[in-house]
Amino acid sequence: MATYSRITVAQAMGKNGIIPVFYHSDPEVCFEVISACYRGGLRVFEFTNRGDMAHEVFAAVIKRILLSQPEIILGAGSILDASTAALYLQMGANFIVSPILNPEVARVCNRRKVLWSPGCGSVSEISAAEELGAEIIKIFPGQQVGGAEFVKAVKGPMPWTSIMPTGGVDPDYDSLQRWFSAGVYCVGMGSRLIPDEMVRKGDYQGIEKKVAGAVALLTQIRGK
Repeated sequence: MATYSRITVAQAMGKNGIIPVFYHSDPEVCFEVISACYRGGLRVFEFTNRGDMAHEVFAAVIKRILLSQPEIILGAGSILDASTAALYLQMGANFIVSPILNPEVARVCNRRKVLWSPGCGSVSEISAAEELGAEIIKIFPGQQVGGAEFVKAVKGPMPWTSIMPTGGVDPDYDSLQRWFSAGVYCVGMGSRLIPDEMVRKGDYQGIEKKVAGAVALLTQIRGK
């Protein structure tokens, strides 16, 4: 079962501001990347459910994290259906992220009081997700849906909505400033934050440095 309550997870996501999104078939690589992100200043991490036997990779990684770095809040993303959500919850996922709005996934997560962040692409979907109890709304694909201007437009009539775009966010000042000035709660980043080349080379120090740089930029932006 989840180690952290959905309230704690939601607050940590907002505090961190950046949610790394990553998958690799090798549990050792996953653990090293997650650890590098943690050393770089991020506590919340989304493991994406991609690839054959991805749940077995997640199980191995979360067991190791619970033993060595229990401060890390690990959740599962790319969850499309209730049965997959239940599988990851059983293995200890602290939150569930989905690219779609599926009410059955909401029911499974709400029953366990685990944070659920569905992917939405319209104001109607966002409203429906919030009726189902979603605390943080994933905008996916972030840039294609409408980018930062879409977020700004949504926040006008719905200022209470907490939005997390994934896709189209870069770990540089201009991109982060554009999204956060529009009113996002946090952002998800995959290969733009965790470059494939660094992963292939096992350059975990490089990943840590890149993450730390993005964290420093966001701190600067939020301090203004």
